[in-house]
Amino acid sequence: MIRLRSPRLTSRVAAFFGIIGLLAGLGLTTAAYSVARDSLIDQRVTTARSSAFDHALELREAFERNTVAQTFQQLDIGSDGFAVLTQPSLTSLLQYPASAFPDSLRDTVTAGNSGQQLFELEGEKYIGIGIHIEASDSGYFEAFSLSGTERTLAVLVTALLIGSALAALLAVFFGFSTSRGLLRPLTRVATTAGDIAGGSLDARLEPTDDPELSRLVVAFNNMADAVQSRIEREERFASEVSHELRSPITAMTAAAEVLASRRSELSERSQQALDLLIAQVRRFDAMVIDLLELSRLEAGATDGHLEEVDIGNLASRIIARSSTPSTRLSVKSGTPIIAVTDRVRFERILSNLVENAHIHAEGATEVSISTQRIGDIVVTVDDAGRGVDEHDRVRIFERFTRGSAARAREGTGLGLALVAEHAAALGGWAYVDDSPAGGARFVVVLPKAEPTLIDHDMPTGVS
Repeated sequence: MIRLRSPRLTSRVAAFFGIIGLLAGLGLTTAAYSVARDSLIDQRVTTARSSAFDHALELREAFERNTVAQTFQQLDIGSDGFAVLTQPSLTSLLQYPASAFPDSLRDTVTAGNSGQQLFELEGEKYIGIGIHIEASDSGYFEAFSLSGTERTLAVLVTALLIGSALAALLAVFFGFSTSRGLLRPLTRVATTAGDIAGGSLDARLEPTDDPELSRLVVAFNNMADAVQSRIEREERFASEVSHELRSPITAMTAAAEVLASRRSELSERSQQALDLLIAQVRRFDAMVIDLLELSRLEAGATDGHLEEVDIGNLASRIIARSSTPSTRLSVKSGTPIIAVTDRVRFERILSNLVENAHIHAEGATEVSISTQRIGDIVVTVDDAGRGVDEHDRVRIFERFTRGSAARAREGTGLGLALVAEHAAALGGWAYVDDSPAGGARFVVVLPKAEPTLIDHDMPTGVS
């Protein structure tokens, strides 16, 4: 199931402002259109009534002078309207018959009254005015077109809708600008927190004159100070403990070697106890050495030295000195022969990965070195173990963390942590995946190398 990504907060705020602006604009448009329409129609009706009654008065006087036909022809009706006088003698002069007007309006005039009514004729809207002329017992009807009013209203509503759209866009811009301004302090907090999480423990927020934001800045900086102080105390404690343990471990190692030199004089049970003691002292010694190395890495006391390195040759020698010297080495086509990297860190990374496979996964099946399209060197170590569970793949590079398949095996639990630390010190990273042949695949990506390439795959069996 595809899960849609939630919109950013600034986008949601801008959309909210835009919707509010659009709704407000549409509301104002509706109200303005309604008021303008009523006003224009009322104005048109008033004008029509006034004009129709004036024409009716002229016709009443014309009946007295017996000049009805001539007067009717001279009425200023306008090109968009028409008039009807219910006199049989004027039928030939009429543009439309009296039936063009609504029946209710004609009934009103026939009853001796005057009236008005909106109606449509041939798809066009009109205002019909009906007036009863008592002098001749006839009805005068005049129609006034609303096409001009409709055009005016159409222009008005178009302008109002454009104004609403512009108001909505302005509201979106205002909402986006406002949200960015409000979220800018949080962005600075997030950036600084990311710097601290990335190892820059001295990163802090800049002071601000805003009294409300000042409390946030002070609280965040105080928290960062407390975190930095605690981490530095823990690092000093680990470093000091590791240093203090070196002397007793050295003495224990010397004593164990003395006992080992006289192993034949001991009973069988004592020999077993001695073997166990020697193994645990060596493991303890390796753990302390790894802890000291981690402490130096975290303290930045271990300076890197970049140099041109023949990575294929160096990897061959590292594997030859490992616990599994027969591990197959493959240098992929397109990989730089000479890479610019730190020789010591590269050796620690590869040797730790190979030894980790030997201790926890029945040995490495293949070590391969390749390059990504952007030029980064990729070191891959496949093993013959049962793989790493999905939920352990991030935690496995933490200190004293082992996968569920390796918890009953030997090891200090620091080898992969050192791999991750050395890779990070070189600007790279490490991760674990499934090997195509089964087992686990540990991958370390190191920064871009020099473009001195080999032109074919170069598998190397080291024995």
